Amino acid sequence: MDSQKNENILNLALQTPEAERERSLELNVGYDEQENTWEVIVKYHGFLQRLTQWGIAVEELIAGYAILTVPESAVERLAEVEEIEYVEKPKRLFFSDLAGNTASCYAPGSQIFRDLTGKGVLVAVIDSGISYYNMDFRNADGTTRILYLWDQVLGREFDAAQINEALGAGSRLAAEQLVPSIDTSGHGTAVAGIAAGNGGDAGIAYAGVARESDLLVVRLGTPKENSFPRTTELMRALTYVVNKAVALKMPVAVNLSFGNTYGSHDGTSLVERFITNVSEIGRSVICVGSGNEAASGGHVGGSVRLERAGNYDVTQIVNQTDANADDSDVRVEMTVGDYERGLNVQLWKEYTDRFLVTVVSPSGERFQIDTDRPGKQVFRLQQTQILLYNGEPAPYTTAQEIYFDFLPVVGETYLNQGVWTFLLRPLKITTGNYTFYLPSSSVRNAGTRFVRTTPDVTLTIPSTAGNVVTVGAYDPVYESYADFSGRGYLYQDRVNSRTSDTYVKPDLVAPGVGVVAPDRSGGYSPVTGTSFATPFVTGAAALLMQWGIVMENDPYLYGEKVKAYLRKGAKPIRGVAEYPDTRVGYGALCVASSLPT
Repeated sequence: MDSQKNENILNLALQTPEAERERSLELNVGYDEQENTWEVIVKYHGFLQRLTQWGIAVEELIAGYAILTVPESAVERLAEVEEIEYVEKPKRLFFSDLAGNTASCYAPGSQIFRDLTGKGVLVAVIDSGISYYNMDFRNADGTTRILYLWDQVLGREFDAAQINEALGAGSRLAAEQLVPSIDTSGHGTAVAGIAAGNGGDAGIAYAGVARESDLLVVRLGTPKENSFPRTTELMRALTYVVNKAVALKMPVAVNLSFGNTYGSHDGTSLVERFITNVSEIGRSVICVGSGNEAASGGHVGGSVRLERAGNYDVTQIVNQTDANADDSDVRVEMTVGDYERGLNVQLWKEYTDRFLVTVVSPSGERFQIDTDRPGKQVFRLQQTQILLYNGEPAPYTTAQEIYFDFLPVVGETYLNQGVWTFLLRPLKITTGNYTFYLPSSSVRNAGTRFVRTTPDVTLTIPSTAGNVVTVGAYDPVYESYADFSGRGYLYQDRVNSRTSDTYVKPDLVAPGVGVVAPDRSGGYSPVTGTSFATPFVTGAAALLMQWGIVMENDPYLYGEKVKAYLRKGAKPIRGVAEYPDTRVGYGALCVASSLPT
């Protein structure tokens, strides 16, 4: 039975047999088949400890959020718990992969930055871990700059004393016997080096922005080997970081260089709301990459009213009986590439609007749904099974989601390749706005994409959270916007008018093409993506907090105030005449101009 306390995709997952969920990209995320339990995120009030009598493990976080591990037989009982306000399932997170200091108006060692090195400020890197043996993350005497390293994969926390003991073991291999936390991808090491590396043996030329800051590092865990971290791991990591910063009585700049495409992209999911709440604890700035989805073909949006203005009479359309009559339909075409094992499509719309949605397979088979009919439906077109969930608004959002999960039918391995078509027929229209999202480009074939794409509103979640600094990427060599960088505005396209400055996303851009960063072996390599633009801004935030809080020039220089200074100090990008801009926000990072001196 559907619960209004559950998000739509959780309701669909609970109504879908495990054998079908296993073939889906998203539906089984959060389920542990060995323990037969679900991990879920809840917003609650009061106390939840009485849930333990149902075999539910309660992990309280902060600000009224918790992660529950629930036997599958007890999940539906959560709706009976008065203290629980809303329930979401975890989502997977994807790292945003694809000569920055000078471009960012930061010259380490110069007069203006002689004393601004990040000293006294924490830089927290929540990522794939860190190569702690690298000289980039050590003091001049060889000791570590990492105060704490929490490895979620190992389930262990290492403090500076333990890391120093490992560093004194004589070799990297010997060190890893004592502190076996390894950055297998090198992603977190590169991010940490850009934000706060000291240049190691290469010297100041390869130093990061906040080169004398202390480090907090969280290596995100994964539910299975070679799988992706989930939003629940992120929430645990953020809780850990802000609690450590408060206990240490230090300001903290937090770097998040990952995201996903699932959600309404309006800041209303529990994870986005949680991050906004976290940002208000202690003295912190949270910087999040905007993702690399703008050029991936994974998004299309628009307005039925604008695209078909004057071409239809609503009364006439409502009375149509020919299911194939589509003169007034808006067509959204999607190519499915070869060897695609599974795919999901999100359609988000205004709840006040009513559409007749037709899905057409490559061979011309079709089915129709009325968006006013809520709940789960199952269809088969050719050799593809489609699980559909027609959602309703949630307590925290007015948007309506229609979720399609494409699975190969039993006995088949791949979806039907070719052009699939979504037809939107307006039945009752106010704004007529619609937006489609595919999964992250990291998990779909290059040939799977929308034919007509919309690069705007391609920010990944959680860069859509309200109180974070959202960072896009640009190419400093050509002083041009990087076409892969996730774009905004967050709310503007929903109302087809200029948005308030409060909701501009991204806030600014930083170098994200060909950036030289430390690698896990102790050398340096070029990296590209918004993952590596974000730590420039994280380091810059640490410098501003050092100037304000540590040097006692402004004890309130954290949070949204840092964002305001970064926006004001941003410099123009070639080819962009008006700011804020959907691609670059207020411009490119310029640390010197952002300092309130």
